[in-house]
Amino acid sequence: MLVAYGSKNGGSAGIAEAIGQTLREQGIDADVRPARSVHDVAGYHAVVLGGALYMSRWHADAVRFARRHAGRLRGRPVWLFSSGPLDTSADEHDIPPVRAAGRARLRLRARQHVTFGGRLSEQARGWVARRMVRDGLCGDYRNPDRIRAWARGIAADIHSDEPSPDD
Repeated sequence: MLVAYGSKNGGSAGIAEAIGQTLREQGIDADVRPARSVHDVAGYHAVVLGGALYMSRWHADAVRFARRHAGRLRGRPVWLFSSGPLDTSADEHDIPPVRAAGRARLRLRARQHVTFGGRLSEQARGWVARRMVRDGLCGDYRNPDRIRAWARGIAADIHSDEPSPDD
């Protein structure tokens, strides 16, 4: 299984790593890679694709990945995640995907999309991020328990899709 992500300042990368680790704990061979580094998805039976949210836009690497690999991923299980709100809103209620993530969900026929809280550290790169830090909007709102629970649900789906030994 592939867990691919688009991340600028590491928050979404951390979520992807947690998903990959949880999948491995559930007996699934999972590779975690930046979306921009994935040139072929032929060897993967399922994919999780995630992207950071910046100004209500899904990370460009996640968008490009979805476009580039849509044809090869049709018919395979795909899940999507976004990471971004710098508050607890993602834990309090479902946040619908932003436009590009919604298009990717349709294009890839993804089983599910979820939005997790984001992270913005004081070392964040980019003019907008530095401005947000200066305005006191930094913090880590990723919920490790929620991320691991979501990944365990994916693992359960993958295991239920596997043929039984009697098939």
